[in-house]
Amino acid sequence: MAGRLAVVGAGLMGSGIAQVAAQAGWQVTLRDLDDAATGRGMDGIRKSLGKFAEKGKIEASDVEATLARITPTTELEAAADADIVVEAVFERLEIKHEVFRALDKICKADAVLATNTSAIPVTQIAAVTERPEAVVGTHFFSPVPMMKLCELVRGYKTSDGTLATVKTFAEEIGKTVVVVNRDIAGFVTTRLIAALVVEAVKLVESGVVSAEDLDTACRLGFGHAMGPLATTDLTGVDVLMHASKNIHTDTADEKFFPPELLQRMVTAGDLGRKSGKGFYTY
Repeated sequence: MAGRLAVVGAGLMGSGIAQVAAQAGWQVTLRDLDDAATGRGMDGIRKSLGKFAEKGKIEASDVEATLARITPTTELEAAADADIVVEAVFERLEIKHEVFRALDKICKADAVLATNTSAIPVTQIAAVTERPEAVVGTHFFSPVPMMKLCELVRGYKTSDGTLATVKTFAEEIGKTVVVVNRDIAGFVTTRLIAALVVEAVKLVESGVVSAEDLDTACRLGFGHAMGPLATTDLTGVDVLMHASKNIHTDTADEKFFPPELLQRMVTAGDLGRKSGKGFYTY
């Protein structure tokens, strides 16, 4: 199936999606707002591929071949010839609306427009386009080159053909897919982790348990690869707070309302690994 992919957003998620698609033979356009952002994205891809080569998981020649299939750009118009576009910008509805309104005008008629949102209903994003049947959720997991899962989300008007196209694409680039048949805020995985994180933060906030012991309990008691608070630090404390807020806004379900500790950490800039401090110090 390999064709032309455009990824909008060259951050951790966008660059990861670009990398795995290019490794699978896709021609990829990686777009962000400025050259500094696309440069950081390309540097991240180069480092990631280098690590795979060091470990013998790919050939050294594959590194340059993969990089050659990725074209960084600051022009959204570069998505005009893409078969599939994956949006991976910041998790704010107004920013995603701006991107999708533009893509709707730029992209060819049969292009699939996918969003990597982790919590915003796909139907809300699709509503600003003239082609809601072509809009679908492709929720990849971080870091994309390592994580096997891709959650496919059917919006209210997503067509069977659109879903089938992204399922084939995701499987071709090495992912195992689960299909979310009803477009609820947070889908399946974000809903589960948000509920767990909110309760975990409440337990730490009220002095019941330390962050370290809570994560140890989840790892050894439930077999989690990492505890919910370490996961929050990896994902970004701000990202998880916004995700839980989005679910709370859509559902009015109190169990998703971000605890004060989570909100204060974001205000103070303790965002997890990317800032050097979250629930843990890095």
